[in-house]
Amino acid sequence: MRRPPWKIIGLAGAAGVAATGVLVARRRQSQPDLEPDELRERLHERLAEVGAKPADDAPAA
Repeated sequence: MRRPPWKIIGLAGAAGVAATGVLVARRRQSQPDLEPDELRERLHERLAEVGAKPADDAPAA
């Protein structure tokens, strides 16, 4: 018996959505959970690093 092509396409789409969900969940779990104070400290450090570098492509004021 022959299956309609829309069933196969639908099943393939559902499998793709499930696989994407698994990949997103894995990536999310690998990120460390940070306390708000630690996150704030890291962001301030990054801002200080960026601020210390000369901006070559910045428009002249």
